[in-house]
Amino acid sequence: MQAFILIQTEVGKAATIASEIAKITGVRTAEDVIGPYDVIVRVSADEVAPVVHEIRQVAGITRTLTCDVPEKSANKN
Repeated sequence: MQAFILIQTEVGKAATIASEIAKITGVRTAEDVIGPYDVIVRVSADEVAPVVHEIRQVAGITRTLTCDVPEKSANKN
């Protein structure tokens, strides 16, 4: 299963949070971005929920939005 997690952070913490999240097992990419969200994470794991739970424990995150990717349209990369 794959998902994208859109994250809003406290001001000035996006790069640090993205770096910390990138170390979590199941996270494929974690990038700090400019826009309504501060960090975009790509997760590829058998179960996304435990990875999301671990991400939400990172200090400085104010909000998350998880977008599951349907298996039939998931890129195999």
